[in-house]
Amino acid sequence: MSHYNAVLARNTQNAAKSFGSCSQTVAFSHYNNLAAQLPIDPASGNMVAGGIQQQAEQCFKNIKAVLESIGHTMDDSVRISIFLQDIADLDAVTRVYASFFPAYVPALTIAAVAALPMNALLQVEALVSNGEGTIPGAPQAGDLVKIARNTSKAPLNSLSTQTVAFSHYNNISAQLPINPESGTIITGGIKAQTAQCLKNIKAILESIDVPFDDIVKINVYVKNLADIDAVNEVYTTFFPDSAIARAHAYFPARSVIAVTGLPMEALIQIEAVVSHGDGTPPQAVEDRHGIVIKASNTRLAPQDALASQTVAFSHYNHLSAQLPLLPESGAMVSGDVGKQAEQCLLNLKAIIESIGHTLADVVKINILLLELTDMEAVEAAYAGFFPAGLPARRVLGVAALPGEARIQIDAVLAHAEGTAPQR
Repeated sequence: MSHYNAVLARNTQNAAKSFGSCSQTVAFSHYNNLAAQLPIDPASGNMVAGGIQQQAEQCFKNIKAVLESIGHTMDDSVRISIFLQDIADLDAVTRVYASFFPAYVPALTIAAVAALPMNALLQVEALVSNGEGTIPGAPQAGDLVKIARNTSKAPLNSLSTQTVAFSHYNNISAQLPINPESGTIITGGIKAQTAQCLKNIKAILESIDVPFDDIVKINVYVKNLADIDAVNEVYTTFFPDSAIARAHAYFPARSVIAVTGLPMEALIQIEAVVSHGDGTPPQAVEDRHGIVIKASNTRLAPQDALASQTVAFSHYNHLSAQLPLLPESGAMVSGDVGKQAEQCLLNLKAIIESIGHTLADVVKINILLLELTDMEAVEAAYAGFFPAGLPARRVLGVAALPGEARIQIDAVLAHAEGTAPQR
């Protein structure tokens, strides 16, 4: 019997079949990665009748059904991500959300996007703890503890916990450019708002005694993609943060998502995934001490001065979003969206193989499309890389992508060998 964790993909008929070629939940080590849920009635396979409230209820019912099918509950969620067609629906959706989380609230991300599959009004996904782990025949001895924490030095929100730690990761709620003292969006343009988002993340991390450079993945949700140069100017004043990180020119993996709306009419929102070397009990100190962050890059995929291609920590790798760029020239690949999808996936494959892994280790795929009508062509390319449809998946329509790109893809990867001193 292998002592390594194994990728565990599962589906249930009690929840709607996931959109396209993917599994409803893919567990690895101490996390379950759920596919984004649409408001589909599992009995009929059709969109549920009604408006935003009914659609929101169905999304959460589907998540609950998936979790119950694998012996988990809604309170095992560590992060919920809600994507809306119209940010004006936010209040109605959060009322439904609160009914599914009456006591504990997970980390939370909310954004409006240009389009959703099947023209749904919203789509919801969950990242869920998996205390039993996925070592075949060797479940975790005892249930790991989920640690949810807040600090008054960052904006407080009754709908979310600022940071939820489980095992070797902290999941930070998406931070808006809110002044924590006033609870309002700060004055100023995109640079001031970017700085405030990052200050809020830093305050949360300092409150739990975690260095800023322990961030392994950053997701930037920006209202206007043309603002990204200004965002990057501020970003480089925060990363790298420490002398060690500067010596290694360390940047987290990163994805940039162009959205159509954000809560409180913000211009930007930033979420972070953070390493947690301390682990959560009952993991023994000798088992968790000194686990390292391992950032890797290869010339066989496009490089970005502001992001590591992949950042491994413990039993996960987080990959930066890949555009359909040729690694040798940095130019956009020629051809239609199918060719662009293929190039994105080739870039991900090159990164994954450069660190001794294969596509079979991918547990989650996130796809951004300029036109959701392109999804049929994308599926044709996708099937050549993932013929079994194993990874969980999220698909969003966005208003803009860099250059002539029509697609962008990022991934989360299983990392069975762990990072030192794990074996």
